[in-house]
Amino acid sequence: MSLPRLSLLACTLTLALGSASAQTNPQGATVTPAKAGAAKKGKTMQEVIDASTAADWRTPDPANTLYLDLAGGRVVIELAPQFAPRHVGNIRTLAKEGYWNGLAILRSQDNFVVQWGDPVDAEKEPAKVRSMGSAEKKLPAEFTTNAALNFTRLPDVDGWAKQVGFVDGFPVGRDPKVGTWLAHCYGTVGAGRGNEVDSSTGAELYVVTGQAPRQLDRNITTVGKVLKGMELLSALPRGTMGGGFYEFQDQYTWIRSIKLASEVPEAERTNLQVMRTDTPTWQALVESRRNRQDAFYHFPVNHIDLCNVPVPVRDAPKGP
Repeated sequence: MSLPRLSLLACTLTLALGSASAQTNPQGATVTPAKAGAAKKGKTMQEVIDASTAADWRTPDPANTLYLDLAGGRVVIELAPQFAPRHVGNIRTLAKEGYWNGLAILRSQDNFVVQWGDPVDAEKEPAKVRSMGSAEKKLPAEFTTNAALNFTRLPDVDGWAKQVGFVDGFPVGRDPKVGTWLAHCYGTVGAGRGNEVDSSTGAELYVVTGQAPRQLDRNITTVGKVLKGMELLSALPRGTMGGGFYEFQDQYTWIRSIKLASEVPEAERTNLQVMRTDTPTWQALVESRRNRQDAFYHFPVNHIDLCNVPVPVRDAPKGP
């Protein structure tokens, strides 16, 4: 296959096109459909990707990459220590010590999240709860960070943050008076908690599998995002109890292992590259999504939601 495989591709919807006559957009301006065969004013996302160079891509750090191995395949997760250093440190310890090996995906809530952890009920059988080993048992909330970050801002307004954009490929919200945080977009990974803000340890992780629940932003510690394998999580059967939890163990999806890529022999790694989000190529890709140039689209939008900007991921090119 000559083109790199992408983990995030836009799906073309099958729609019935309306009349080609002039129409009025929500702002009251008259917009005329583009004529068939009219010259394109910009590149499509695929054309931007095809024109990219090696300098437009980066390789995730194996020490901050998790492999969630299930019977159906591998989910690759990139951790974000720049946003939640204590939680990521704990997650790395748990992975090194094999904490999740043999545990299960306990929850799949429709249009929301998939979550995994220890299937033992701590209240009913506290003696049987798996030990977290040498990982920290108490962590502070890491909802936002004031660290210096390489932030690339999107040009459009957002309903959840004063500014939105990307840092190292992660979708983020930012308020100069508050800080920066990972946004709850599709594929974002967070640390489940109770009502107390400091009740998460990273032992129970979840992945957003539905419409972006941005109301969770700055309310839960977010620790990374899925780079590959979302189909293994989003297609899981929905749980039969409240919150999408499974009622019976035969409904669980069992975890073979969760390991750091750095702990896996190189020959067994999933070698990926992520498009950088601080380059002119990235800016061109964003514009290709704000105003689609595909032949299917006839009206410019001049706007895009943070969670609708796909960050391309490809298999690392082979060669010297």
